[in-house]
Amino acid sequence: AKLVARFNVAGLAALTDRPRGHPSLRYGSDQAARILREVRRAPERERDGTATWSLTTLQRALRQAPDGLPQVSTFTLRRILHDAGLSWQENRTWCETGTVLRKRKAGIVEVVDPATAAKRG
Repeated sequence: AKLVARFNVAGLAALTDRPRGHPSLRYGSDQAARILREVRRAPERERDGTATWSLTTLQRALRQAPDGLPQVSTFTLRRILHDAGLSWQENRTWCETGTVLRKRKAGIVEVVDPATAAKRG
């Protein structure tokens, strides 16, 4: 009924999608910095119960910390980590995108892809 009324007023333009509201972001730059500080800290096996961070273990650590975020979701964590240029590596927890350690004859060297920002879009 609403679409028909809109069509009668606007014609074919009524059939195109209209802008919709989005939920406001709950976490700002201070909270994002807190999440990034936590993910860059190596987890303690006894306290955190893990040797590497997953979204769930990171969420648990942030929710239990005195200065943490008691209602943070794994979706929010993934978005903030991705926006910061981190990507999930199954065997290495969260790593900087475009940075990798390579074994060379002279030892282990860090290789940085200069086109990382362009590739991420």
